[in-house]
Amino acid sequence: MQLGAFSISLAVKDLTASKSFYEKLGFRIAGGDADQNWLIMKNADCVIGLFQGMFEKNILTFNPGWTTSSEPVEDFTDVRDLQRRLKSLSVAFENEADETTAGPASFIIMDPDGNPILVDQHR
Repeated sequence: MQLGAFSISLAVKDLTASKSFYEKLGFRIAGGDADQNWLIMKNADCVIGLFQGMFEKNILTFNPGWTTSSEPVEDFTDVRDLQRRLKSLSVAFENEADETTAGPASFIIMDPDGNPILVDQHR
């Protein structure tokens, strides 16, 4: 099962303080919009998203069709196919992708400990 590029989306209290902390660990801004309270930061192939006031918990994030450098991948498993496969394995969904559409879509599942997992396809 190809889930795509992995990152962790962190629910932060202070975007500026979090940005400064992760820069000390070698992360650099790779995208986002500080005015909208979110940044994407990278250190080599490690990607973290910093999100202030957007959600309550940290989220494990997978992006089908993307590399960790946000470059498109030609051969990937569509988010709707992943959803059907997981449903066939009796995985419960918090939020589902519309299987009648194509292109960008997402779904959310929870691991056994209540950690949200977002599978978010951008293309």
